[in-house]
Amino acid sequence: MAATLTEERFAGAQWSFERKIDGIRLLAFKQGQHVKLFSRTRREQQLPHIAHAVASLLPHDLILDGEVEWDGSAFHVFDVLWMDGQASTAEPLEQRRARLSQLDLQPPLLRVPVLHDDKPWERAAAEGWEGVIAKRVGSPYEHRRSRLWLKMKCEASQELVVGGFTEPQGKRVGLGALLVGYFQGGDFVFAGKVGTGLDTRMLLELRARLDAAAIPGSPFTVATGLPRDRVRWVRPDVVVQVAFLEWTGHGKMRHPRLLGIRNDKPARAVVRES
Repeated sequence: MAATLTEERFAGAQWSFERKIDGIRLLAFKQGQHVKLFSRTRREQQLPHIAHAVASLLPHDLILDGEVEWDGSAFHVFDVLWMDGQASTAEPLEQRRARLSQLDLQPPLLRVPVLHDDKPWERAAAEGWEGVIAKRVGSPYEHRRSRLWLKMKCEASQELVVGGFTEPQGKRVGLGALLVGYFQGGDFVFAGKVGTGLDTRMLLELRARLDAAAIPGSPFTVATGLPRDRVRWVRPDVVVQVAFLEWTGHGKMRHPRLLGIRNDKPARAVVRES
C-alpha cells in the first residue's frame, strides 16, 4: 500500500498520524526460520541482521511492512499483513496495529509509533523529519496507491542517477559533489550537484564504486549548467535518493542533500517526479 501525496494540512478524529521514515520500503516474509526481504519494487534485499531478527519473532508465518533506514541499521515496522495462517489486510487499521503490538520487536526491529500531536506536520518540520503519514481510521490495507494513506512532506525527495562527480578539494576525501540526473524519453537530463549528506565512509565507498564505472565523456544529453573542471564521468547506473527544497525555474534542485544509495530501483526507471 502506497500513500498519496497531499499539500493539505488537516487533523481530526477520522485520521491517525505516523512519522514518515527516511529509507527504503521493505516487506519481510517469514515462514518458520526462513525469512526473505523485498523492496516495494520486488527486489530481494540482503540484510542478514534484520532477517535474523524477524526470524526470532514467535509467529511461525508472518508478513511485515515498514521502512529500512538507508544504512540498513534498523527496520521501522508499521503494519502486519499476515500472521499465523491468517491475512489481516481486510482488518481495520487499529486491529492491525493491535496485532503489531503483540510482537516483541527488539532492535534492529522498531515499531513506528502513533503521533498524538495536534499538528504533527509542525513537529515534523521542527525536528527535521521527511514528513508524516496520515492514515484513515478503520481503513483496510490496499495493494495500491491509496487516498486512505496520505503523505505530508516537509521537503521534496526523489530518486536520481549519478552521471559523474567532481574531485574533492581541501580536506575533503573521496569526491566533491555528485552530478545527478533523470531520464526523460531518450535523454539523460542533468538535475544538479549534490555535495552534502555524505559522510567519510560513504565518500570513499562511492568513489571506489564510481571509479569502476568511469567513462571518457559526459553521459548527460541535456545539461544546462554542467560543471567542466575537475569532473569525472561515469555510466549512469548508480541510483541515489536526494532530498531538496524545490525545483528551480532552470530545472535544478535547490539545496539538495543525499539521503542514501538505492539498490531497489533500476536506473532507467528514474524520471522526474511531479
